[in-house]
Amino acid sequence: MSTAAAGPVTHDVVCAFAVTRTPPDPAALAAARGHEEGGPLRVLSAGDLCLVVQDVPAALFDAEALTERLNRPDDLERCARAHHRGVEAAAGRGPVVPLPMATLYRGDLTAARAVAARQPVLDTLLDRLRDRTEWAVKVHAAEAPPEPATDTGAGAGTGSGAGGRAYLSRISARRRDRRGAHDRALAEAEAVDAELRRYAVAATRHRPQSERLTGRRAPQLLNVAYLVEDARRTAFAEALARLTADGRRPAVRVNASGPWIPYSFARWDEDPQAGPDQEVPA
Repeated sequence: MSTAAAGPVTHDVVCAFAVTRTPPDPAALAAARGHEEGGPLRVLSAGDLCLVVQDVPAALFDAEALTERLNRPDDLERCARAHHRGVEAAAGRGPVVPLPMATLYRGDLTAARAVAARQPVLDTLLDRLRDRTEWAVKVHAAEAPPEPATDTGAGAGTGSGAGGRAYLSRISARRRDRRGAHDRALAEAEAVDAELRRYAVAATRHRPQSERLTGRRAPQLLNVAYLVEDARRTAFAEALARLTADGRRPAVRVNASGPWIPYSFARWDEDPQAGPDQEVPA
C-alpha cells in the first residue's frame, strides 16, 4: 500500500482590518472579499469590541515577502483594495476604526489582546466617528497659459544696449507675474479651506501630492480631509458646489470626493483628543 507524500505545512497569520462595536451582518461579511490569498473574513471578539480579521498565509505576509510585494505598484494597489474591502465590510452597522494596512498578528489571542489594550482610545474614536464621514478636498493652482516663445534675434541678448535691457525687463516681469499668480492661488486655496471648515467638525491637512502623482502641471496647494456630521452633509456638498462654480475662484481648481469612511480621523496610534489641524503624512 502506498501513501501520498505530505504537502508542505502552511501556517497562517491573522490580518486585521478594522475595529467596531457592532459585528457586521454575517451574510454581508461572507460576501465580502479580503486578500485573495486568505480565507473568509470573520469576526474576532476583543473585550467589548469586535475585530474583523482574515487568516492569510504567513509565507506571503511575513516581513520580507510583504515588503517586496508592497514595493511593486500593482501588488500595493491590490493590497490596498483588499484592505478597503475588509474595512467596508466592518462598517456595515456602525462606526469603525480602520487599522493600518497589513496589520498582522501571530494569532487570535495576540490580536484580541492588542485591541483590548487600546480599548479606551478605540472607544473614544468610535464615539467621535459615529454618524460622521470623511470628505477629501484637493486644491490645485489653475494651470498657467503657455510661456511666450523665447525672444530671438539681435535684440534678445543680455548684452548692453536698449535691446538687452528690454529683454531683461520682460524676463523680470514674467517672474513677478508668476509670483503674483502663485500668491493669489495660495490666498484662494486658504479661503476655500476656511469656508469648508465652517461645515466640518474637524479637518486634517495632508502633505500636498507631487505633480508626478497628480498628473497635473499645476502644483497641488492643499490636500485636506474634513470630518463632516451626516446631518450637515448636504450643507457641505452645497458649499463645495459654490466653491467649484465657474469663475468663483479663478486662481485655483477644487476637486472633492466623498463621503468616505473617516480613515484620516481614526488613527488609533495617536491621541484622539489632539487638535483638528494635526499634520499627517500623505
